[in-house]
Amino acid sequence: MWTIGLCIVAVLVIYFTYWLNKWSNPRCNGVLPPGSMGLPLIGETLQLIVPSYSLDLHPFIKKRAQRYGPIFRTSVASRPVIVSTNPEFNNYIVKQEGRLVEIWYLDTFAKFLGMEGENKMSALGDVHKYIRSITLNHLGADAVKEKLLPQMEEFVNKALQTWSSQPSVDMRDAASKMLFDFGAKIFFSYDAEKISQMNMSEKFTNILAGFMSFPLNIPGTAYYKCLKEQNEALSMLRKIVKEKIISTEKSSEDLLDQAIDDMDKKKFLSEDFLVTMLFAILFASFESSVTLLLTLKLIAEHPAVLQELTDEHEAILKSRENPKSLLTWDEYKSMTFTLQVINEALRMGNVTPGLLRKALKDIEFDGYTIPSGWTVMLANSALQLNPNIYKDPLAFNPWRWKDLDPLVVSKNFMPFGGGIRQCAGAEYTKAFMATFLHVLVTKYRWTKVKGGTIARNPVLEFTDVLHMKFSVKSN
Repeated sequence: MWTIGLCIVAVLVIYFTYWLNKWSNPRCNGVLPPGSMGLPLIGETLQLIVPSYSLDLHPFIKKRAQRYGPIFRTSVASRPVIVSTNPEFNNYIVKQEGRLVEIWYLDTFAKFLGMEGENKMSALGDVHKYIRSITLNHLGADAVKEKLLPQMEEFVNKALQTWSSQPSVDMRDAASKMLFDFGAKIFFSYDAEKISQMNMSEKFTNILAGFMSFPLNIPGTAYYKCLKEQNEALSMLRKIVKEKIISTEKSSEDLLDQAIDDMDKKKFLSEDFLVTMLFAILFASFESSVTLLLTLKLIAEHPAVLQELTDEHEAILKSRENPKSLLTWDEYKSMTFTLQVINEALRMGNVTPGLLRKALKDIEFDGYTIPSGWTVMLANSALQLNPNIYKDPLAFNPWRWKDLDPLVVSKNFMPFGGGIRQCAGAEYTKAFMATFLHVLVTKYRWTKVKGGTIARNPVLEFTDVLHMKFSVKSN
């Protein structure tokens, strides 16, 4: 019996050693980038989600890039991943959409954004073209120029009036609600005052809080709570879509009306698809709330930036024939320093750790092979915090943008992605932030009351509530 028992143990040890060796050294038709696959099944997931209380690059990426070089391998949630902090490789990959790579999401993201199975939103061809086209139609530069700027200013005015009447403001909730309500108004004519009981913005806030949680779907986990919130948000959106479809008052003025009108022309535009599309677009536009909070925090901590920002916007008011007129496109484009402030906040902010792509075939680069089927994470946060490109990268210095080479910036600054997947709402996001700052610095004073600790988890977030007090400027 002892002999049989020892044989069984020996076989198990040999099998486990073989399996562990196979896990640590994946098969590849070439040379894999250096790195570690971590523990079997969970890989290095736990190290990735450990919070870092700094705007600096997350230690998970920083330490491995220093040890292995700008391109290394790892494993996250049982998925083999290649992480790149190499600007040349990153720029090459974003231009290979549909040829060498396709957009991809870790299981957590895919579940949240409805990117599974037949509802996969990463589809190329007609589906991607349609989604980009309809988004640009309602959020692109032309839409901002022709109709959205004055709407933004009126919406921001109303929000700040409300905030100034309160002793202090929970900025995470307030900014999230403002951005969500305005975006939803454009997408499907959502009226927050009429249907406030839905509290949809709170659902998206809670979903964003668990964006990078470990995909363990059991009661009590962050992932379980986020999926519950997601299902409730989808139910709300499904109700809205149904009501829009049966409504006889379609004007094609909002995004959903246009999509419903297009259902006869595009076979993939089913009711479920519209719900998923709305959720994904809302989620993408909603993420900018964290960047807006970071911008407010940084400006409040740098009086010289606030002073120059105020001077620029007061000069705009003084140059008008009618000081009470609303912002124009030319005025927005003249906000040189404001756009530098926004770029600097976007550079330092990096809400997500990187862009994710899936290799469609083996990719050769710099002597390494990225196997087909592997995930590629383009860690653009590393590019935007590179001290060789941005001197003293953790310093909030909007003036640095005056002297940066545009060609160097194009390869090392991609807050909205790149290639054919560059965010269609980039101009919309910058215009909203510029409009908010315009109203804020010309009409209000504000101070930080408490909170505002920042962490990368690895998604950028505020770990405690940022409370601010707003008051109207005296003439």
